Amino acid sequence: MPTTTKTLREGSAPKRAAILTAARDLFLADGFDRSSVDAVAARAQVSKRTVYDYFGDKRTLLQAVVDAVGHSLITTVRRTLDDTLADLPGAADLEDTLVTFAMRISTDMLGSAEYATLQRLVRAESGHLPHRGYNSMADTPDEALAERFAALGAAGLLDVPDARLAADQFIALTFGVALDRLGSANATQDTRVRPLVVAGVRTFLRAYRPRS
Repeated sequence: MPTTTKTLREGSAPKRAAILTAARDLFLADGFDRSSVDAVAARAQVSKRTVYDYFGDKRTLLQAVVDAVGHSLITTVRRTLDDTLADLPGAADLEDTLVTFAMRISTDMLGSAEYATLQRLVRAESGHLPHRGYNSMADTPDEALAERFAALGAAGLLDVPDARLAADQFIALTFGVALDRLGSANATQDTRVRPLVVAGVRTFLRAYRPRS
């Protein structure tokens, strides 16, 4: 059986995408162990050899599926940052701007089918991933938010000696609280999310708004 020790092909982007979609659907529906490479190939309408040439083995294919979903979510985070925090708000608008950002992340990212897919795959198939708690997004969203907080700090809107710590604390205080308390952060499905987010933003600003 082919393994990941061989040189893998980048191949055709449409074929690669079709294989990843087919594998994701089968892993979700049937689980990793019951999903065969033959079934993935048939669903993707490619040969079994193509699956092996592109991904090497089934475990590497699972990791590629998880990574692809994670990258999609990172794109959502960056787009939301660009939509809400690309332009520096005035001091009076900072609370509303941060609430808008947190609510967009809560609904567009954490409430998305992609996020649910990532959570299901990581929970169900952790034994087949590189390590327990494997996180395909790693620290990228946190670092992206830290960059924006550093910009807000440079503009005098926040006092952030450690922008990454500020980002971690913002996440914990807003949609992190909603996830811990409610199990979901999708405000379109649960009206209890927004008050938690607003309270978290206000707590964050009490700690990080510059002292006059």
